[in-house]
Amino acid sequence: MHIVFLVEELSAEAALLNILPKILGASASFEIHPYQCKDDLLSKLPQVMRGYAKWLPDDWSIVVLIDEDRSDCDALKGRMEEAADAARLVTRTKAGSSNCHERFQVLNRIAIEELEAWFFGDVHAINQAYPRVPKTLGYRSRYKDPDSIKGGTWESLERELKKSGYFSGGLRKIEAAKTISAFIEPERNNSKSFQVFREGLREMVRWGI
Repeated sequence: MHIVFLVEELSAEAALLNILPKILGASASFEIHPYQCKDDLLSKLPQVMRGYAKWLPDDWSIVVLIDEDRSDCDALKGRMEEAADAARLVTRTKAGSSNCHERFQVLNRIAIEELEAWFFGDVHAINQAYPRVPKTLGYRSRYKDPDSIKGGTWESLERELKKSGYFSGGLRKIEAAKTISAFIEPERNNSKSFQVFREGLREMVRWGI
């Protein structure tokens, strides 16, 4: 099985290059296509989906990953679903709503509210990547639920790393994503949106076997 990942920026690609092999193992190969930003990906998504629909092999699937960024989650998911539906590609949502659960070709997933929430979902990985960050960070009330962090997750990550003596000139998102994701363990991540992403991938692979 082969999976194509469409992501909104290079930091997401950097993180997934480390995370995906831990989830997929040898069950699927993959490629990642980063876009310039969220709006760039969303604007091009209908055309991209129509293009894939013309030639997508039976053993290929597509995953679209976008940050919520404090936008309307339902509206965002609806826009992603519409792009696939217009191209007559079956999404996980559409397949799951049918009477007989069918194989799906497209998995639309949203990181709530940003990809960096997934890093806070595994504080141990942050500490391994940047040892001066307190191991107790995850016990603080504001970080217990990574998907509910107020004020922006990348801003929170930047603040905590700066306080520990890293990135004094500002967070370098690609570098941080690459470094932290190398230590992320999918099974211990307590970000709900990460867990939904992880289980969606595993379901996709099961249908492809």
